[in-house]
Amino acid sequence: MTQFTPSLPESPLPEHFRALRAVKDETGVRPEFQTLTLADLPEGEVLVRVTHSSLNYKDGLAVAGRPGVLKAYPMTPGIDLAGTVVEDQTGTYRPGDAVLLTGWGIGERQDGGYAEYARVKAAWLVPLPEGTDAQWAMSVGTAGFTAMLAVMALEEHGVTPGSGEVLVTGAAGGVGSTAVALLAAAGHSVTASTGRREEEDYLRSLGAANIIGREELLALKRPLEKERWAGVVDSVGGDTLAGALASTRTHGAVAACGLAGGSGLNTTVFPFILRGVNLLGIDSVTCPTERRRAAWARLARDLPAAKLAGVTQLRPLSDVPALAQEILAGRVRGRTVIDVTR
Repeated sequence: MTQFTPSLPESPLPEHFRALRAVKDETGVRPEFQTLTLADLPEGEVLVRVTHSSLNYKDGLAVAGRPGVLKAYPMTPGIDLAGTVVEDQTGTYRPGDAVLLTGWGIGERQDGGYAEYARVKAAWLVPLPEGTDAQWAMSVGTAGFTAMLAVMALEEHGVTPGSGEVLVTGAAGGVGSTAVALLAAAGHSVTASTGRREEEDYLRSLGAANIIGREELLALKRPLEKERWAGVVDSVGGDTLAGALASTRTHGAVAACGLAGGSGLNTTVFPFILRGVNLLGIDSVTCPTERRRAAWARLARDLPAAKLAGVTQLRPLSDVPALAQEILAGRVRGRTVIDVTR
C-alpha cells in the first residue's frame, strides 16, 4: 500500500513554465529554452511540479543532439525527475505528495525532467522514501538506481562479501561511483576500473580497495583469462565487458548495465559453458514496480544524503547545455543534480 506524505495546500495551476527542449530543423538538433503551457504536456494521469532532475550520459547525448536517444522532436530531455504531485486523476497520490520517476521512456519517448512541470502515468511514479527529499533522490537518480539493481542482481546470484574481488568498470561515472559505494558499504572488496587515473583518491574515498586502468581489461583478448572477479558491475560494454567476462571466476556473475564503450560484444561462449559465469542484463527503464520500491528503500538505507554529499554537485537547469558537452567528454564525475527551478 502506498505510504502517503502529508498533503500540502493546492497551488494555482501555472499559466506557463520553463522547459529545456531539444528542437530539430534544417540546421540540425539544438537545445533551446522555451516557455510552455500545460496544454503542451503529453497525456498522463498525474501532473507533477518538478523541482529536481539529474544529468546522465544519455541526457548528454540527447541535449547535444546525438542520434538514437530522442524518438521525436521537439522533446524535453531528462530521464528522471523528482517533485510534488499537483493533481492525480487516479486518486493514487494526493496533491503535495513527494514522488520520483526514473525510466519508462521519459526524456526519450515523451517529455522528461528538464521542465518545471511533467505529466506522467501514476504507475510510473514511486513515493519518495521516508526521510528523503527530491535533491537526494536525484543525487541517486537513474544512475544510482541502475547501480542498485546491479548490486541486487549480483547478490541474488551468489556474490557475497568474502566471495572475492568485485570489479566495477567506468567507476568514476554516475553508475560506477554509486556501485563502488554500495558494494564497499556491503563489505565487498571492490576493484575500480577507470580511464581517469587522476580520480584514484576519489574512488578510494568511495571505498575502492584497488584501482586499475581500463587498458588492463581491454588487453584481455583470450576466450578465457586468469580467473579474478567474483562479480562485476559493468557500465561500459564493448571490449571492456568482454575482458571482464573472460576473467570472471567460476560461477561468478557479471551485471551489464551500460554501453559507454560500445554496444558490440566480441566474446565466446566459454565463460558461460566452462565456468558457469552468469551474464545479467540490468533494465532500469521498465523495471517492475515492486522491485523499484525495494531498490529505492535499500538506497535510502545504504546511501543517505551525507554519504552522497562528496560525490554530488548541484547545478541549475540553465547549465545543462554546457554540462551535456562535459559529460560526453568524460569530464563529469559522480552525480550532477539539476535544480529545475533555477
